[in-house]
Amino acid sequence: MVTAVRYLGPNWYASVMGTAALATAGAALGVGGIHELLVGVWALSLLQLLALLAARALHWAHHPDQARAHLLDPAMAPFYGCLSMALLAVGGGTLALGRDWIGEPAAVALDAVLFAAGTAVGLAAAVAVPYLMAVRHRVEPGQATPVWLLPLVAPMVAAALGPRLVPHLPAGQPRETLLLACFAMFGLSLLATLLMLPLVFARLVTGGPLPLALTPTLFLVLGPLGQSTTAVGAFADVAPGVVPAPYDGGFGLLAVLYGVPVMGFALLWLALAVSYLVRARRQGMRFTMTWWAFTFPVGTCATGTAALGRHTGLAVYDWLAVGLYCLLVVGWVAAASGTVRGLLSGALLAAPRAVPVGPLPVTGRTASDAVR
Repeated sequence: MVTAVRYLGPNWYASVMGTAALATAGAALGVGGIHELLVGVWALSLLQLLALLAARALHWAHHPDQARAHLLDPAMAPFYGCLSMALLAVGGGTLALGRDWIGEPAAVALDAVLFAAGTAVGLAAAVAVPYLMAVRHRVEPGQATPVWLLPLVAPMVAAALGPRLVPHLPAGQPRETLLLACFAMFGLSLLATLLMLPLVFARLVTGGPLPLALTPTLFLVLGPLGQSTTAVGAFADVAPGVVPAPYDGGFGLLAVLYGVPVMGFALLWLALAVSYLVRARRQGMRFTMTWWAFTFPVGTCATGTAALGRHTGLAVYDWLAVGLYCLLVVGWVAAASGTVRGLLSGALLAAPRAVPVGPLPVTGRTASDAVR
């Protein structure tokens, strides 16, 4: 077991995020007749999280050299944002689904613990990873990939899921403080994403398509778009009675005036990402752990459009949310089946092979770890 986890990187937390998104997005859409199934999917995400936390603890304890190497890899270090998002995603599902299994008091307590831990890790990653990229890593614009967005999106996930805890706090300043703290993290993540996203788009336009194994990471761009739309919808849901007028109504306006154009851009990017994906499949793209990018980002778009449906009253958003959820299901099945096959064959936990990731030379460890 100790040897098997040597090459287990933080990118594996993406599988937890994807499974949790499958459960919580289904709950947000109110898909009828499958509530018990969604509770089971959430329980699976919790078990995945516990197993990965234990395996990663073994990794750090017995392979500190490899763990430090991951931190110093510009292709792997951004995945530390996935730890934060895995904690937050499972915690978010606790109140929506887990309370049917463990009861509401325990669900609130577990969500509070996971939210606090995930938020702390996410804020630390949002500072530490860009710092390492600037000071320790040696990267060029031609190496930019959507993976760079991961540590910057983590605070947005906290912003979107934190409002669920607001009604469980004492009325008055505790509730308002948490809501405005979530709003601050929304701004932090949004502005940081707006700084990074142009680098990713410029890399596509000037450097050509990403390598086949990294093509699925294009779906990661949907994460901040869908999650920010989900977040403003969540703010509007809980703001009445928490923040004074007219600010409570302002959150309702923001949910629509921000969410509609951002989701429009998300659909444009989704079409672009699917086009690249079709091209990559035709050229022989095989399964790697980057396929989990088909799950959580698409799930955020499903919850974002569901929020727009609530706040605009337009049925088109409800139907769009259902369509996106169906896409999430397909993506999850593809990623999960590939992961199970890779684990059974041992390929996913084997020593990495060198895979080129861009026009500039990189180490074999950097390239291969990023896609496994």
